[in-house]
Amino acid sequence: MVWRKFISGIIITAAVFSIACSGKKEGKHDAHQGHEITSDQWKEMDDFHMVMAEAFHPYKDSSNLGPAKQNATSLKAAAETWSQAPLPSKFEGDDEIKFKLDQLKADATKFEEVAKAGDDKAVGESLTKLHDLFHEIQESWYGGHGEEEH
Repeated sequence: MVWRKFISGIIITAAVFSIACSGKKEGKHDAHQGHEITSDQWKEMDDFHMVMAEAFHPYKDSSNLGPAKQNATSLKAAAETWSQAPLPSKFEGDDEIKFKLDQLKADATKFEEVAKAGDDKAVGESLTKLHDLFHEIQESWYGGHGEEEH
């Protein structure tokens, strides 16, 4: 009899929890970012982020600039696509974001040139500058609650 009450309690608790959670806004949790992703995503930012992560982490973690040099053209292309894409509704009329995206495009173009020249110190500095600007834009998207590192 005690076991039946215990099992019934667990079933009722699970049912209540399930009902309570089903009313939440649909979205997915991005563990990498620590943010709720809603239907109003910024695909171009995510695309740039994927290339930036491939380029920047080997440099940050072990001073390996090979992947950054290999991804220089992809970073430039992703920055161009991002800067030319329509802004999400959150940023409509936001001249500062437009300016930063144009600057990101210019910095990515410069990074590609520096990466081709091959001077490791200059490549690292240019990559870091590009990465930091990316994070400024990303933090604006997440409402100032940006991550410290990606």
